[in-house]
Amino acid sequence: MQATGLALGLGLLGAGPALAQAPSEVNSGDTAWLLSATALVLLMTLPGLALFYGGLVRTKNVLSVLMQCTAVACLASVVWLALGYSLAFSGTAPLIGDLGRVGLMGLTRGDVIGTAPEIVFFAFQMAFAIITPALMIGAVVERVKFAGLLAFCAGWLVLVYAPVCHWIWGGGWMATLGVKDYAGGLVVHATAGVSALILAKAVGPRDGWPRDLSPPHNPGMTMTGAGLLWVGWFGFNGGSALAANADAGAALTATHMAAASAGLVWALIEHRRFGRASLVGLVTGVVAGLATVTPASGFISPLAGLFLGALGSYVCFEAVSLVKARLKVDDSLDVFAVHGVGGILGTLMLAGLAHPLLGGTGYAEGVGLAGQAWRQALGVVVVCAWSAGASLVLVAIVRKLTGLRASDEVIDEGLDLGAHGERAYHIN
Repeated sequence: MQATGLALGLGLLGAGPALAQAPSEVNSGDTAWLLSATALVLLMTLPGLALFYGGLVRTKNVLSVLMQCTAVACLASVVWLALGYSLAFSGTAPLIGDLGRVGLMGLTRGDVIGTAPEIVFFAFQMAFAIITPALMIGAVVERVKFAGLLAFCAGWLVLVYAPVCHWIWGGGWMATLGVKDYAGGLVVHATAGVSALILAKAVGPRDGWPRDLSPPHNPGMTMTGAGLLWVGWFGFNGGSALAANADAGAALTATHMAAASAGLVWALIEHRRFGRASLVGLVTGVVAGLATVTPASGFISPLAGLFLGALGSYVCFEAVSLVKARLKVDDSLDVFAVHGVGGILGTLMLAGLAHPLLGGTGYAEGVGLAGQAWRQALGVVVVCAWSAGASLVLVAIVRKLTGLRASDEVIDEGLDLGAHGERAYHIN
């Protein structure tokens, strides 16, 4: 394993001191935590995200959402093993990894990253590579063509996710510069959010949008999915310490406080504006808080996490209306407004909230608040621009290969029956 460049990137993930030294022995406690965190992150997609999204669509499309989430999980796993992991975490080039780990060639059970076997680190990162493209499904539910979605996600993992992952976590140029992203505000949420907006625009709106739309068919299912996401996020952020230590505990605690404050704020906004607080709104706020705290979670105090979750909830709430009313894009389940905006906000706020006076971990030697702030802003601009540009290229390619939008007949019948020949519910 080419550990020098990787150490730079993973230092921003919370494991820098261990990786900066000579390769250490495997620690069974750290390995056990990372294995557990891997399972928690996979739980976020299957069944967490699938249920969260599935409850928000109409009955004739719920099975298609579950199908899409499961298929993307399968596809992303294969792409990650075949090429994605190597491009993200192999080599020391500033822009992209090399082919040294294609198919995990040359990997032995004695290879270590930090204090855990590299194969465990591979699996942990694979769970991230699964949920990130799956997030984009929410932007195009009820009308996307199944083959087109899979083709887009496969290309997206190679052209968008792997390069950005290498830049920040794999020892690439952003890691060298000092851009911080503890668990995926840029790598996961900004990339998926921006690309989801491009994809939603390309696929076009749902029939009847924006006025003639049915309400979510099963808010209880959505709440169940949100609960699984909340629990799974402990592995997402806490696992990013790559060790069972105080850093993991701090990240987990800040994550929980952000989710709690965000849910309350979203419910309060709804109550003040509409006279009632909805279950769907409450859990949407929770997810917004989780997305917002992700990039900062291991660098800030629990109190800062509480503040960041509340701020993220308010900003994401306003972003939902902005995307639909001003941008006029049918981002159906608010992927950009919740995940994209949340991840970007948390990335920018990290610079201030990581200050030692606020209980944060501080900055690298020679870097102050202003220096960190411009690094974070540069990271946001470049990652968003790259995600948008590469997604536009992929949209053009996939349109020619498979098409992106399902036929009018399939959309009218419902994707469950029209695309997959099954129904989610059989009512006699």
